[in-house]
Amino acid sequence: MNFHEVRFPAALSMGSSGGPERRTEIVTLSNGFEERNSPWAHSRRRYDAGLGVRSLDDLAAVIAFFEARQGQLYGFRWKDWTDYRSCLPSAQPSAHDQEIGTGDGARTVFTLRKTYRSGPAAYERPVVKPVEGSVRVAVGGVELPPAAFGVDHATGQVMLAEPAPAGAAITAGFEFDVPVRFDTDRITASLASLSAGEIPSIPVIEVRV
Repeated sequence: MNFHEVRFPAALSMGSSGGPERRTEIVTLSNGFEERNSPWAHSRRRYDAGLGVRSLDDLAAVIAFFEARQGQLYGFRWKDWTDYRSCLPSAQPSAHDQEIGTGDGARTVFTLRKTYRSGPAAYERPVVKPVEGSVRVAVGGVELPPAAFGVDHATGQVMLAEPAPAGAAITAGFEFDVPVRFDTDRITASLASLSAGEIPSIPVIEVRV
């Protein structure tokens, strides 16, 4: 897949807007009841990078990044400041934040994920772009030293040096980026519009990797 393991300037994404999108198909029956179904197992996030542009220097940085990605051709990492940790935004990630699997005495590879819970319902989001140096892992409640596991930062896989004991919970804490691409092949802006306070629209959309 065409993807560059580089992050959009975090200082600019901080001022952006966006969030998760779902696709729901709704059919209204003749009796007034509805049938609802979703063809998507996972949500997809959209952002507007233009909202972080406040100066010509900001615009120059965005254009340079846009040109290096060749518009929509190459994906890249995006820091979603509203949701980039395995824990609450006000906390620091710990090795006990998210359960990512259960040991069986043989398996050594597990994929990072973040679970969103509300009442009896829950959604497990795959995390495929962890931030390098941020991942912490525990087995059976005991945090592992960095030498006891490895992380593929391009896929979100955690590799244990030794299989976890059967029944032991494997948990992890981490920061992560969202894999995205530009959702346009054109950036339109001018000195006059920036001086007047007008912000260019630069849509960004999550991609499956």
